[in-house]
Amino acid sequence: MVDSFINYLQFEKRSSPHTVEAYERDLRQFGEFLELSFEQSDLAIVGHAEIRAWIIDLVEQGLSTTSVNRKIATLRSYYKFLLRQGVIQKDPTYKLKSLKNPKRLPEFVQEKSIQDVLEEDVYEDGFEGYRDRMIMEFLYLTGVRLSELTGLKWADLDFHSEQVRVLGKRKKQRVIPLSKGLIQNIISYKKVFEESFPNSGQNPYFIVTNSGKQSYPMMVYRTVRKYLDLFAQTSKRSPHVLRHTFATHLLNKGADLNAVKDLLGHANLAATQVYTHNSMEKLKAVFEQAHPKA
Repeated sequence: MVDSFINYLQFEKRSSPHTVEAYERDLRQFGEFLELSFEQSDLAIVGHAEIRAWIIDLVEQGLSTTSVNRKIATLRSYYKFLLRQGVIQKDPTYKLKSLKNPKRLPEFVQEKSIQDVLEEDVYEDGFEGYRDRMIMEFLYLTGVRLSELTGLKWADLDFHSEQVRVLGKRKKQRVIPLSKGLIQNIISYKKVFEESFPNSGQNPYFIVTNSGKQSYPMMVYRTVRKYLDLFAQTSKRSPHVLRHTFATHLLNKGADLNAVKDLLGHANLAATQVYTHNSMEKLKAVFEQAHPKA
């Protein structure tokens, strides 16, 4: 039934390839644990005790709370699927509780540092320099995810309407406005792009490698880390940090929480509210500095 569940994720739920791969890996690991610990290979006939034993084993191995909770979520989804299919009569995960995750505020880059990161003299002349600057600027000014940037095509950009169409998680589309300054820089980048790759019509992707092929996550990750290393004081230097920075800076400037939620493509407001903690820290600092009785 694992194969049927994976097909359900792929074709009915339309989950991302990354999610499908993670769920399949979790179920395979659980199956291996059952065989080693209980000499049981059928996931459909296990109970709460076997599942709890696996969770304890994962914790004892030193797995992070986030990783353990994701595996718990995998099992919940799998057994709910079996329940709907009539394969089992009782969900063995119904008593299962997620582990408490220690709260960690998302890291972000300070405004002064991000301004330094986007300075033109940091980047080399030629296509690679223009491309690298576009990666940094686009991630920070739109808040798109890494996968959304690597999958972005020139056809998704609408200069007339000053917006970009992004294909997010679960194939959901959203529209993000583009600032006039960013549009001008995209036009400059496009000119260098076309000069560097005269047959660029054969490759529709917005961000490409030095050889003109579609970009890939590790290339973008290395680019972001390279330039954040120059100025940023954060311990994490990844594309997602620029997404955090985008959201935090908007909220610091008074942006509506629901608007930021829509820009980020979050399914619910709870995912966006984590950024309000960073904004609250700034408000507290302003209050303590400015209020005569603080």
